Amino acid sequence: NLATGLALGVALAFKASCNARLYRSIVKEMPRILTIYDIDLPKDEAIGSIRAKFAEYSQIKDARVVDMLVEKGYMDLEEACLQHTQRSHLLRSLSLNIEMRGSARKRLNADSTMDEQFARGYM
Repeated sequence: NLATGLALGVALAFKASCNARLYRSIVKEMPRILTIYDIDLPKDEAIGSIRAKFAEYSQIKDARVVDMLVEKGYMDLEEACLQHTQRSHLLRSLSLNIEMRGSARKRLNADSTMDEQFARGYM
């Protein structure tokens, strides 16, 4: 029905404005966060990483999930600004650490270096 469609359209527009507000807040705080955590990364590259995270979740249409992600984004931003986040966690969220997913992080092959084998405790 028309009223439900209109309400859904207004709700999606409101969610888009919340996402844009979160993104602007993150972009505004990014230089300060990079300075606080002594991360040697250009601001544009860090913002690009954040933009990629937003693009990764752009297909989600469920309003409850979008609300949860926006709230989590604000909490993560606040924790970073208040220095409650460790530097390694921030680097991981900016995708500067190579992060293997699933069982790939435990897999060794014939080309594995001695350091990789040592790090996994196989030597």
